[in-house]
Amino acid sequence: MASISPYLHLSPDPGIWLIQLFAIVLATVCINFVLMRVLDVVERAADRTASMWDDALIHAARLPLRLLVWVGGLSVAVRLIQAVKPSLVFDYAPEVRRVAIIAIVVMFALRLIRGVEENLTDPSRAIKPVDQTTAKAIGKLLRLAVLITATLVGMQTLGFSISGVVAAGGVSGIAIGFAAKDLLANFFGALMIYWDKPFKEGDWIRSPDKEIEGTVEEIGWRLTRIRTFDKRPLYVPNSVFNNIAVENPSRMQNRRIKETLGIRYDDAAQMAAICDAVRAMIRNHPDIDQDTTQIVHFNAFNASSLDFLLYCYTKTTKWVEYHKVKQDVLLKILDIVNSHGAQFAYPTQTLQLPGVEGELAQGAQARRPPQP
Repeated sequence: MASISPYLHLSPDPGIWLIQLFAIVLATVCINFVLMRVLDVVERAADRTASMWDDALIHAARLPLRLLVWVGGLSVAVRLIQAVKPSLVFDYAPEVRRVAIIAIVVMFALRLIRGVEENLTDPSRAIKPVDQTTAKAIGKLLRLAVLITATLVGMQTLGFSISGVVAAGGVSGIAIGFAAKDLLANFFGALMIYWDKPFKEGDWIRSPDKEIEGTVEEIGWRLTRIRTFDKRPLYVPNSVFNNIAVENPSRMQNRRIKETLGIRYDDAAQMAAICDAVRAMIRNHPDIDQDTTQIVHFNAFNASSLDFLLYCYTKTTKWVEYHKVKQDVLLKILDIVNSHGAQFAYPTQTLQLPGVEGELAQGAQARRPPQP
């Protein structure tokens, strides 16, 4: 009679070891069921706390713990079958078990990083939410570190020499660096974006140097995806941002209203009163920022009009609301001009011909009927 553990003794009778195998599988299922119920209770208790770390930990541990229980149960079952009926296939079971455990640990670490990243950027969970772009950058670096470490540990588990792998990587790293210099440039470009934060996901950006304008959807390690205003995706290599100027209108403090308005030369006497009335309207407008520059002054003698400059800033930075405010301001100016008996000018020309006025006057006198 053989033994694979202090508590499991084998019998040559197939009926007995098959029952033992069934008992191992049943015990694995029961342990898994009890473990999930315990996690449900712990999760409900964690939901009542203000901490966001316990929620991420429990959510990350659910699936890895279930897989770990199954790996343990199947390992015992495989050892039982190997003891009863040896096979070359089962000789690799220990290595497979160790690799599976490493994979489960990696899964837990990746799920935990993802959960913490989501909680840190969620305003309902974090008192001071972390910037989404920064959280994603740190999360990507941590996930990359976990995967590299797990790969090295897995190779060591399978019998590969880590020192040889590292040495080979150092020798070939120079050649790979030259071959993948564009890839490395884009990688470091992404690091600079994450570090300097000229823009983040969701920002509206544009460049005066390139035909780039739209909303940033994703900042990857190689490419940044921008959604243009005609809804087309624009993929920009990150290295491009190291060599161009980038405007970020999403971070503007105000939006500017700058208009040049002209009235007729016939209404020159009303110019000062119109400017005073428009200036008073701007100062009392609820949607105009009173802490910024405001200019309403007679500005220029134009070819067909007398121009005055309107210069002010709105409180809102939203594009649609800005146009609503601008419309309201311009309509009020229209009412002010009309209330002063003036009119806005449009392109006109006055033609004067020498001697024509005298001839027209003589012709009118000749056509006049004689007086009785």
